[in-house]
Amino acid sequence: LGAALSALPQVLWALLESFTLSSCIPVTVYVKVFTNSPFLVCMDLARSHEELIDPKYLWVGPDGKSLKGQKYVNLTETGKLMVMGFKESMSGAYTCTLSHKIIETTTQEEREMSEAYHFMVYVSPFAPGWKEVCHQVPYDCEDATNMRVREARDRIGEFFHKQTYALKRQFRIIPTIHYVDSSFSVIRIDSCQPGFGKNDITHKNCASCCVVCSPGTYSPNNEVTCQTCTKPQVKVNWETDEQL
Repeated sequence: LGAALSALPQVLWALLESFTLSSCIPVTVYVKVFTNSPFLVCMDLARSHEELIDPKYLWVGPDGKSLKGQKYVNLTETGKLMVMGFKESMSGAYTCTLSHKIIETTTQEEREMSEAYHFMVYVSPFAPGWKEVCHQVPYDCEDATNMRVREARDRIGEFFHKQTYALKRQFRIIPTIHYVDSSFSVIRIDSCQPGFGKNDITHKNCASCCVVCSPGTYSPNNEVTCQTCTKPQVKVNWETDEQL
């Protein structure tokens, strides 16, 4: 098993080594859109060098359902998961529960053990090669978008300037509501679609990317910050034990 797992990319093993069960910190993985994810391993590096008795693996996707039998995943008998043809909608939390048996040293009895491994998998639209995969165009789409916005700003400003000139010089009529010179400006508005947000702390490698809100947070609108979910409050009638 150890030899098989050692074939994984070095970068992923570095991520797995940083994962500790006590802190429950998920491993963050970025995947280029429309490509296959690296194999996610349902154990840490130290555990891979041990001999496990009757190991069982249960992978759960972002929707909380088992990934077994899903056509867009590759699940191996050794607990490795690959998400194939990765899309933005596939982003989210992927959790694997490893169950295995241990033999008590003193009593020689078998006991069931389980450990959970958490991965946050996100689409990385600006990873190397994303332009060729997504758009097949010879220019950067973000630069092209910004260029069009600047062009629209310049045209609107030119319209107001010519309108003011015509009203003052040709018609000699200035309406009550009119454009004031140098009052036109453009403000950049940053946004993400609902359910997504930006976080330069947890996503330092892609701080400008809109990624799926982490577990326990949500975004109902186009804001760039995910909000913390409020805990549900249930009132109980202590005389009847009914929930109100």
